[in-house]
Amino acid sequence: MNFGPYNCQPIFRIFFILALTVFSCKPKVSESTSENIVENEGLKTLTDPIDFDLDKILERDTLKVIVDNSSTSYFLYKGKPMGFEYELLERLAKDLGVSLKLIITVNLEATFDKLNRGEADIIAYPLTITRERKKIANFTINHYTVREVLVQRKPENWRDMKAHEIEKSLIRNQVDLIGKEVYVRKSSSYLQRLRHLSEEMGGDILIHEENETEDTESLIKKVADGIIPLTISDENVAMVNAAYYPNIDVKTPVSFPQRIGWALRKNASQTLERVNSWITSQKKLPDYNVLYNKYFQSHRTSLSIATSEFSSIKGDKISEYDDWIKIAADSLGWDWKLLASMVYQESIFDKNAKSWAGAVGLMQL
Repeated sequence: MNFGPYNCQPIFRIFFILALTVFSCKPKVSESTSENIVENEGLKTLTDPIDFDLDKILERDTLKVIVDNSSTSYFLYKGKPMGFEYELLERLAKDLGVSLKLIITVNLEATFDKLNRGEADIIAYPLTITRERKKIANFTINHYTVREVLVQRKPENWRDMKAHEIEKSLIRNQVDLIGKEVYVRKSSSYLQRLRHLSEEMGGDILIHEENETEDTESLIKKVADGIIPLTISDENVAMVNAAYYPNIDVKTPVSFPQRIGWALRKNASQTLERVNSWITSQKKLPDYNVLYNKYFQSHRTSLSIATSEFSSIKGDKISEYDDWIKIAADSLGWDWKLLASMVYQESIFDKNAKSWAGAVGLMQL
């Protein structure tokens, strides 16, 4: 087999992230590291993170990053990794001259602890930079700013209603949230915003803290499906999801613009300086805005990808050859995803692929 130019692709690691996490080497914890735990915004982590800065990352030759699986941050489409965070991280790793290892963690509460214990070097969630979070991690300069908005469902018969009738049925004044049930992810910035909003308005919003595994997009879907009445989301993510679910409204802001950035260990000053310098240089390039628009402004494209049967967000297929791959994997006694990942490594599912050495086809034989 010829692994050709595709051997740097992380797709193989994606399918076996748990196994790789177990067997990957971890940096040694410095002797000064304490097991004292601090908690901020429900996020528990070490008070004294391990000593593992840029020089050791470069020596290890791998940048380890925690990412979120979402339609804008990181996802798979036809076996290919995509997402705003993913594409930025790929470029950052190239700039550093290291390989990129992604760690998919859906539990926000666990991310900061993983970071400070040295299991990752960066949390590349689209994180709102808050005063409380800055007590347990350093943040990069912001990638962008965005408001938090209310996600609510339109009336059942909204298609038969006039625009002003729909508008009248929706919450537009934040004061009207008093006494309303709003569901948000535990430890999210949205939880803190709702608490502050309740205090500012002098009335209680009935806040439901959902499990850590319930990400923002799954809660938006629950609103669209009528399972829960209201949730909160960053406006750019909400607008992308509104392209999937035309029965939701995302026009009511509940905050001023918030800064969105990545988190690093408090003592990783070299890494922070290098990443900030890189982000600053990237934001001066037209390509940076093109990348942002690709995931947050091209709603029609986002809808097409998100509703595709080949998307890891909505679909259950990796490629158009899945059925054949499953038959072949069964005859080998393999997990079919292992074989699919090998096909991706070899040809990116291009049956007409041909290497310089003459290897051809899906498996480059």
